[in-house]
Amino acid sequence: MTDALELRDLRKSFGPVDIIRGVNLSVKKGERHALIGPNGAGKSTLFHLISGRITPTSGQILFEGQNIAGQEPAQIVRAGLSRSFQITNIFPQMTVLENLRCAVLWKLGHRYTFWKRTLGLVDVAEDCERLLHELGLTHRRNDTADSLTYPEQRALELGLAVASGAHTLLLDEPMAGMSHSETEAALRLIMRVTEGRTLLMVEHDMGVIFEMADRISVLVYGQIIATGTPEEIRANPAVQEAYLGTAKEEAA
Repeated sequence: MTDALELRDLRKSFGPVDIIRGVNLSVKKGERHALIGPNGAGKSTLFHLISGRITPTSGQILFEGQNIAGQEPAQIVRAGLSRSFQITNIFPQMTVLENLRCAVLWKLGHRYTFWKRTLGLVDVAEDCERLLHELGLTHRRNDTADSLTYPEQRALELGLAVASGAHTLLLDEPMAGMSHSETEAALRLIMRVTEGRTLLMVEHDMGVIFEMADRISVLVYGQIIATGTPEEIRANPAVQEAYLGTAKEEAA
């Protein structure tokens, strides 16, 4: 079976500085795959490359067997791959429902029918109602996005990624800045909303990673040093030395 996402000898340099140095990575369809590594390892750069925000210096990014390296972000989203960001990326002055409606309209092919009244589109309304329920935001439907709490804004951003029709999601530190209780609620939400989809996630909370991920890849200085199940990664001496040991020291 073709992998959902495969990186082949992917490289990115900024001038003389090599940031991504020959990354090879495969993400299977339907799996939850975590990417971990110390600060400065190149995780965000790798996400920028996959989502089309920057162009690789060399190598391939295969999405369902097609090379998308160098494509525009909009093309990549149309193909079925969507991304959330470390910094919340929503329309702050629009209501929760309006935010979701924009994404659903695009997915259902209504994006060019600007002369139609969108409120009368039954398929759009049904999709929006389902998403509001899944995200736990039904009671906030008519509130502007900037009035939501931080966890609610992250939930809405996840909803926008799903509403676009994407079946492969890139989540960049979705629990950043959350309390323990907020993290637990966000974890349950992500697992529920992404059921049946492919997920590649960057996250620093190792408790979240080990609970959620089917497989984990470890990125250190722009290279993948290990890929395996949570148990395999936890027991890997190279990972302990390069990352997990450092994380324990920082937490001490």
